[in-house]
Amino acid sequence: MMKKMFAAFAASVAANAACAQSGVSLFGIVDAGIEYNSNSGRDGDNLFRLSSGNQSGSRWGVRGTEDLGAGLKAVFLLESGFDIDTGNSGQGGRLFGRNAYVGVESPYGSLLLGRQQTALRDFNNLYDPAATADRYGILAIAPEFGARADNAVKYVGKFGALTGAAFYSFQANGNEVAGSNVFGREYGAYLSYASGPFSLGLAYDDLHTGTPANQAPVLRRYAVAGTYAVGPAKIFAGYRLAKALDGARLPGAQAANAGANLYWLGVNYKLTPAFSLMGAAYYQDFRQTGADPWQFVVTADYTFTKRTDLYASVSYALNKDQSNLGVNGYNTGTGATAVFNVQPGKNQLGAVMGVRHRF
Repeated sequence: MMKKMFAAFAASVAANAACAQSGVSLFGIVDAGIEYNSNSGRDGDNLFRLSSGNQSGSRWGVRGTEDLGAGLKAVFLLESGFDIDTGNSGQGGRLFGRNAYVGVESPYGSLLLGRQQTALRDFNNLYDPAATADRYGILAIAPEFGARADNAVKYVGKFGALTGAAFYSFQANGNEVAGSNVFGREYGAYLSYASGPFSLGLAYDDLHTGTPANQAPVLRRYAVAGTYAVGPAKIFAGYRLAKALDGARLPGAQAANAGANLYWLGVNYKLTPAFSLMGAAYYQDFRQTGADPWQFVVTADYTFTKRTDLYASVSYALNKDQSNLGVNGYNTGTGATAVFNVQPGKNQLGAVMGVRHRF
């Protein structure tokens, strides 16, 4: 009798565990290629290398849901970025640097808690012709479009043709500090309206970049963009206004407290169901300076299966008056710790060919 009761209990536990796990899935992307850059490094030499995460950042993750009844679901996502060429964790060595959140989903939207994409990145996923590619796209000239925030509370909702999100981060890149509630704070929102071939979106982001002793520096960004599909082509156009205030500095700016206008235009074209082309141009106009760079990108992608594709991408960064935009981003830092993607004032050609696999 005891054996039968134990067997029944074990079977019940196993069934419940299987049911609980039924909403959990493992996923990932592995992306690597061979890359060439001209005018690279401190001495302006040519660079050849194996590069990870070109069209999509290499990653693995676990996502899950549980039905709570009454239209409610518990949701979670743990997503870890990594460099396939070295095996190192990405996003500054974080285990789950891409996303790490838990929340509740309802017919009225989702409320999410943890590290997650900013609303500006969500917006850009819809309106960048390069689809927020980690290499060769808008992230080089405006890295804020790829941002994530720690310690964030986020709402995401979809109501017919209208989709939107809003978030508030208590400290976007670290830990909260008692008595310094403004330091590191970030908040923003986006709205997107899609109907038929047309889509239009608006976004806003506010980030305090100072220190606990000086909480004033702030970066504010406003963006508007749209898409229009016609036959096998989809056209993209967008504009972003950025303002650096109270001592803050924009990426690529020659001085603090600068403003900048960013414009982009691009097109995706499907020649066949398996073969597609993308072309885009990005231009950043830094106010009160002539250091205004351009970036041009062309990408070809051939899909072998739903999981595996082969791509080739070429980018050209056009610099003027000591601007320092490389095809993989601006130079950063000063002195011995400076990172040189390109020689200041020099143009740079980049090309990468690789393979991407999803699982």
